[in-house]
Amino acid sequence: MTLCLRKAEEADCRKIHQIQVKAFAPLLMVYEDYASSPAAESLDQVVQRFQQSFTDYYLICLDDEEIGAIRVCDFGDNCRISPLCILPEHQGRGYAQRAMLLAEELYPDAKRWSLDTIEQEAKLCHLYEKLGYRRTGETQHVKDGMDLVFYEKGV
Repeated sequence: MTLCLRKAEEADCRKIHQIQVKAFAPLLMVYEDYASSPAAESLDQVVQRFQQSFTDYYLICLDDEEIGAIRVCDFGDNCRISPLCILPEHQGRGYAQRAMLLAEELYPDAKRWSLDTIEQEAKLCHLYEKLGYRRTGETQHVKDGMDLVFYEKGV
């Protein structure tokens, strides 16, 4: 089975939105963060981000099946991943890790990568740390029991 990234077109925004909602729904149920959860975003918000000059969306494909999506914000020598989502039935198989490495290869001029995740989600923190991302020391309190932790990776 081959994992690849396919650059999304604006016509893919509905599919990206559907993947994002399904992938983040379990976290939305746990944290009930309707203000910032990707699962609570509208299709219009995805379209607006897609249209940003610094945004590239990719569909994560396993052979011919679209199993996830990743957004890269390209600021030249700095890139940011936000969000990365894998459909629940494909999670835990290393696809997110491989997708991130593929995305990093697409931006050879990037000297620094950044992202954030929920600090209480140890599996997500472990994933990013395994890929060489390090905590910046910055955190953001979202609500009781939910904090964001920020990561960077130098290349």
